[in-house]
Amino acid sequence: MRSTRTRLVAASLMAVTAITLSACSGGAAGSTDTSASSGLTVGSTDLAAAGCPAKVVIQTDWNPEAEHGHLYELLGKDHTVDPGNKTVSGPLMSKGEYTGVDVEIRAGGPAIGFQSVSSQMYTDTSITLGYVVTDEAIQNSESLPTTAVFAPLDKSPLMIMWDPATYPDAKTIPDVVKAGATVRYFGGYTYMEYLKETGVIPESQVDGGYDGTPANFVAAGGKDAQQGYASAEPYIYQNEVSAWGKPVKYQLIHDLGYQPYISAISVRSGELQSLSPCLKALVPVLQQAEVDYYADPAAANSLILDLVDQYATGWVYSQGVADYSVKTQLDEGLASNGDNGTIGDFDTSRVSDLLSKVTPIFEKQGTAPKQGLTADDLVTNEFIDPSIGLGK
Repeated sequence: MRSTRTRLVAASLMAVTAITLSACSGGAAGSTDTSASSGLTVGSTDLAAAGCPAKVVIQTDWNPEAEHGHLYELLGKDHTVDPGNKTVSGPLMSKGEYTGVDVEIRAGGPAIGFQSVSSQMYTDTSITLGYVVTDEAIQNSESLPTTAVFAPLDKSPLMIMWDPATYPDAKTIPDVVKAGATVRYFGGYTYMEYLKETGVIPESQVDGGYDGTPANFVAAGGKDAQQGYASAEPYIYQNEVSAWGKPVKYQLIHDLGYQPYISAISVRSGELQSLSPCLKALVPVLQQAEVDYYADPAAANSLILDLVDQYATGWVYSQGVADYSVKTQLDEGLASNGDNGTIGDFDTSRVSDLLSKVTPIFEKQGTAPKQGLTADDLVTNEFIDPSIGLGK
């Protein structure tokens, strides 16, 4: 039976020992003569002139997938794959034009030993930007501080799913719990601690033994509910898990009031000021890449599927899942302009709300956030171009 998405962000939600390393971004700023892009003509956006590193290194949190499509949109046809290190690099492109620097996109999850991206960013300071979930940033704010500059997803795809045949009247997670379902999840996720503490799911009805495979869900015959991603598992279970082969229903964790920004593009907080000139030019490029990806995801998805094959981590990803993911991201508002017509910006009141919800949890776990931490330490809209949005 094929393995489904096993993002294992749980590893990033455990206590992290402080790492005392000097924080410096990789690459020489302002250099245009890079190996992959030598001889190309710089277009209307010159990231080298803006002070960006000659190679902008971006650390993702998982294998290549459609939720990361906005990053792979940055690459043109002239790119190089390193299957051993699970990276792809090439000239950083924007709207078909060269920007004067290269980009390297690194796989996460199994490629980095399931370390948190925050930890990886402080271990390897050649990384310029990394995917960091807001609750991870809060928990690691004392030892591994990061500040998010761009939110590719407005809502987290994290959800709980169930069998509609077993629970025909259930429309929400509380409905399924009230009907007696056990909820299986990756042990260590903070959202579940929040749901338990607020009484949404009793301790007696949770099972932290989810291993990323469908085996236990199938064996339970529909009696159990299970964690998953709205942009993947519903398609996989109906179309690619032959032992199940039927629809599931789900509700987003976001709908229960637990609302981190997942995969938020972040920098080491101590470098925010020095990287500001670069970020002022680069973040709008990231915004535009996301708009362009959702307008026509075919090329980036083709690259994603090729990379999954070449990286050969044992994870399976199909064209069907990629297509379903893009549609679901848009239909569910996972990727959206929010309420202001701008892609990629942060609602700081939402971040403050999450901070208030998870701080007692982390204090109880012995990983208290930095004293006096605020939303402005965790996210910034300083570099966002408000004119860039989906459908514009």
